[in-house]
Amino acid sequence: MRLAWSSHPVTVVATVVLLLNDHLLKHTHPGVVTGKLSDVAGLVVAPPLVALLLAGRADLVATLATGALFTLVKTTETGAQTASHLWTLVAGPSRVLADPTDLLALPALVLAWWIRHRTLGRGPRPHLTTGRRRTATARWRPATLWRPATALLRTAAERPRATAERWRVVAGVPLAVVAVTATAAQSAPSAAVAVRVEGERVVVLTDLVLADGEVQGLVSADGGRTWRPEAVAAPGGGPAVQPWRTRPAEALSAACVPYQARRCYRVVPGRPAVEQSDDGGVTWHPSWTLPQGRVDVLVRTYPAADRASVRARGLVVQPRPGGHVVVAAGGAAGIAVREVSGTWRLTGWPVEQAAPLRADPVEGEREVAYVFALAVLLGALGSGMRRLTTPYAVFAMLGCAGVYVTALHGFTDRSLLGVGNPVALVLGGAATLLGVTACLSLAAAARAPGRTLLVGVAGAPAAFAAAYAPFHGWVLGAPDSYGGAVALAVCLSVAVLAAVVALVRRQAAHEEHPTDYFGGSRTSRPT
Repeated sequence: MRLAWSSHPVTVVATVVLLLNDHLLKHTHPGVVTGKLSDVAGLVVAPPLVALLLAGRADLVATLATGALFTLVKTTETGAQTASHLWTLVAGPSRVLADPTDLLALPALVLAWWIRHRTLGRGPRPHLTTGRRRTATARWRPATLWRPATALLRTAAERPRATAERWRVVAGVPLAVVAVTATAAQSAPSAAVAVRVEGERVVVLTDLVLADGEVQGLVSADGGRTWRPEAVAAPGGGPAVQPWRTRPAEALSAACVPYQARRCYRVVPGRPAVEQSDDGGVTWHPSWTLPQGRVDVLVRTYPAADRASVRARGLVVQPRPGGHVVVAAGGAAGIAVREVSGTWRLTGWPVEQAAPLRADPVEGEREVAYVFALAVLLGALGSGMRRLTTPYAVFAMLGCAGVYVTALHGFTDRSLLGVGNPVALVLGGAATLLGVTACLSLAAAARAPGRTLLVGVAGAPAAFAAAYAPFHGWVLGAPDSYGGAVALAVCLSVAVLAAVVALVRRQAAHEEHPTDYFGGSRTSRPT
């Protein structure tokens, strides 16, 4: 019985250990033990859950598949990144890190298979049955008379045990599902807090402390051109502790070029900027500054960031063929690199797996653009109506409100199937469907001209582009300021709206003064 496998006492204990370890022990006692304990417990809980999804007696396949997928995720960056995306869809923002040392937990699959073997013997016990002839001949024997009483007592004793097993199935399977989906992810870093040089390598350290006491880092061996994620040792040679998040020990604020003592660089306190000195630190002038518009984009992109976190936290200088490079840890901005040519570029978070959790920085503006496009469509259609205009306006506003609620609150990319707020999705979707359907029905009943519908269909995409394109350009860097994007969006939206109104008025004039082929009325066609 597969449900018995997932509800076995050892499986239930592993589920409880998984929940307690990931939600409590990892945060209070980070280290190797708590880091591996979740892997062991997870490998005990996962096979019976996978077996429930497979048809037929595929318990061995479920166990082997669990081990194969665990190995793939822990030994390859592709597997870890894919797992991160899948767990983000299932359980919200998630991050799974590749760590080959976690393969030490694979023997836990042997324990899971042993539990499966133990549960195979469970099943309904055969009831005591006696034939008519045997009952007739054995009724005078005292031992035969005692057996029915013993069977009744055994049945009465087994009923509570069967009830307990049923309740364990009912409670154990959902608990195991919650434990696996709620604890399979790692939290993400929110800032690059320090940087150091290790021979030919430049290592940028984030504020994410891993379960085994190491720190999530980004490593480059080519002067900052390419990066890869890597778990690195915490400063001080011991396990990382909470103060590392706010007061890293290796956040160097200034450094000079080796063998060129007069060329130095330093971070500007509290700002995403680096200054340069060509006279050994006597005078300083700006070398790199992140514009305020880019800071606003970063704050919107990374929900865990604020303006105070977008600042230079430390830098290093590394000699390279043809000159030197400067690598700065920019807090929530990620990594900034001065190349050998002297050009600065904001690399940001070059590895998605080691980047903070992202959000759409112009999500609200995009939803407003959807509403504006629908308003243009319904407005153009209703402009040709001569009756039923009041109910049409009410349902048009209902449809626009429904689109806004559905798009802004009903969907999100951080939950299962993209559903954010189910209530908002249902109510907003119903309002949108009702409003649009009612508007189309009222327009048909009022015999609205078909050409106004064509004007609305052509104007709606133009309205959406006019309202949203400037903000999308702001995210890409043109315009640089949010205020400039707002002004440009307003101007373009007014222009599109004026063009739609002009087309609608022209259509209305055509309806009021129809002409025939020679400039006369429709009723005075030549014979």
